[in-house]
Amino acid sequence: MELIILRHGEAGAWIPLTSKDAERSLTAAGKQEIQEVSNSLKALKIKVDLVVTSPLRRCLETAQIVAKELNRSKELETWVELKPESDRSALYARLSKLKQDSSVLVVGHEPYLGLLISELISGNTRCRMVIKKAGLAKVEVSSLTPRPSGELRWLLTPRQVKRLS
Repeated sequence: MELIILRHGEAGAWIPLTSKDAERSLTAAGKQEIQEVSNSLKALKIKVDLVVTSPLRRCLETAQIVAKELNRSKELETWVELKPESDRSALYARLSKLKQDSSVLVVGHEPYLGLLISELISGNTRCRMVIKKAGLAKVEVSSLTPRPSGELRWLLTPRQVKRLS
């Protein structure tokens, strides 16, 4: 399985109340940057079978922009397993139900995504990985259960993604 991992774009100011934080949307600059990253993905002919996103507004907006650009709007799903406080083992269980040769675009948050990559490539979360806002990573997953494992193919800032296209 191929995971293309995307952190949401720049969002409005952090809100200390968790219930209100879920409603933070992308800023105009965040939308523009995600659109540019999406254009680059299309130019690079990156193909995905499915787009999955955290239900938080900033991720959903990010996923919608990318899915539209990649002609995958009908293959967009919201997964609670991608909420910042969710257990990654639930995500692995859900991903393991997909076809093994799937290419999945995962849209989420830090530090959840960095920990996901770390666990996949090293077997633990002590290896600190960080994805910038609108940044991308690609992990070739060899196993999700009983123990997640994979190989990091690339980790790119938004600027690097845009330069590639």
